[in-house]
Amino acid sequence: MKGILAKKVGMTQVFAEDGRLFSVTVLEAGPAKVVQKKDRDKDGYEALQLGFDEIRKAKNVSKPAQGHFKKASSPPYRFLREIKMEGFNAGDNITVDIFSRGEKVSVTGTSKGKGFQGVMKRHHYKGGPGSHGSMFNRAPGSIGASAYPSRVWKNKGLPGHMGNERVTIKNIEIFDIRKDQNLMLVMGAVPGPDGGYVIIKSDAAVAAKEN
Repeated sequence: MKGILAKKVGMTQVFAEDGRLFSVTVLEAGPAKVVQKKDRDKDGYEALQLGFDEIRKAKNVSKPAQGHFKKASSPPYRFLREIKMEGFNAGDNITVDIFSRGEKVSVTGTSKGKGFQGVMKRHHYKGGPGSHGSMFNRAPGSIGASAYPSRVWKNKGLPGHMGNERVTIKNIEIFDIRKDQNLMLVMGAVPGPDGGYVIIKSDAAVAAKEN
């Protein structure tokens, strides 16, 4: 497996060589610093802790985080995540060129928060009549049985907080890699707002199985 940390720049449209127009998401992918290398003997598993988007002012970093970065002889970063990959050591920089054009990747991010929403927006309920004096418009309606089981079933679709969840989109094709600008263009949309952080991963074993 290989991976990198990135920031969502936004969406745009690009033309392919055959003249077709595609919608792509532009990601600022890396360079990501290997802050810590975890091994099986000491930590119980093997992984790389990557840092992205360096923090310029030390006052904006908590004391525990300052100690962690100082121990690793690394500058502080805003986005810190672990990826189970090999081939790098602490202090190395991982750049976008570890991926190639046409490769399939998975992108993980935090979706946009929608706040408190009703059942029509949150669960796509149809709703009631909108005219002729109907008093049942956007309400959820009956939510449970009467005598048995005399309660509301678990996972019933009801109003509540919507969005702001961890979302992973799999099998996204890389449209282009621009190493000089640290940019990756992927087909379609990815989770989160512009400026949001995402994790890009590619499983070599899965890719080989598909081929």
